[in-house]
Amino acid sequence: MERFVDAAPGVRLWVEDRGAADLPPLLMIMGAQASGLGWPDELVDRLATRHRVIRYDHRDTGRSTWSFDQQPYPLTELAQDAVTVLDRLGIERAHIVGMSLGGMLAQLLIADHADRVLSATLIGTSALSTVSYVHPDGTRTAPEDLPGVAPRLLDMWARPVVDRGPDAELERRVEHWRALSGDQLPFDAEYARALETKIIEHTGHYATSTAHARADTSGMERTERLARTSVPTLVISAPAEPVVPPPHAHHLAQAIRGARVVDIPGMGHALPREVHTPLADALLAHTAAAAHGG
Repeated sequence: MERFVDAAPGVRLWVEDRGAADLPPLLMIMGAQASGLGWPDELVDRLATRHRVIRYDHRDTGRSTWSFDQQPYPLTELAQDAVTVLDRLGIERAHIVGMSLGGMLAQLLIADHADRVLSATLIGTSALSTVSYVHPDGTRTAPEDLPGVAPRLLDMWARPVVDRGPDAELERRVEHWRALSGDQLPFDAEYARALETKIIEHTGHYATSTAHARADTSGMERTERLARTSVPTLVISAPAEPVVPPPHAHHLAQAIRGARVVDIPGMGHALPREVHTPLADALLAHTAAAAHGG
């Protein structure tokens, strides 16, 4: 089922849910500049066998209102949007899954709205915490000194996006996915092209928003609240991750009380077919354990 919900004056969010309405709700929060359709249908359908799965378009993505230039907002407002989606659907508590920026927003929900969160799964993201990473040998590294974004991606992100028509934009997006996918799994360009074609058709145009990159990032740190949370949290470790490379996932798990790590072999900062089964299995095992107090 698809619908629109009001998030703020003049701002509407596109929302879709799949799965039986009486199943435990699972809210999926995508990354920066990414439509909710960035969660592949195949993965969503696997999760919908046991959950009412909800995905949505952030502001300035997909079919939601593109309003940043007229109504600038901080990134923290996107976390409130996630709560608003739950409110508008009449959902008191939900399991949440966040990827990339969505993983940061999920941390804000863990910290600020724990009463709304049944469990959290964090993918391809870094900790909203100032605690140092403790290596297996006991040495420590400050968060700002952990490995950064791969140079190839930094170079791509530094280039302005120039409108050269829909075909060129589609190919630019495919090459971006190639870089995001890492180097451990074979890259399926046709799969990436089909996904982005669907997102462009869903959006109704091929423009790329830069709103989330320009939004105010202040007020995101949640060190103390993450360190004492009781929300069952799973962190996905992706060995081929080029945006938040190892050991970011393990640092994140150290920053969040009780968090545990599951490794998805070959995974980078993308969701190709090869990771759907192991990722869905890890997610469903985690939500089931959380439901039973494990």
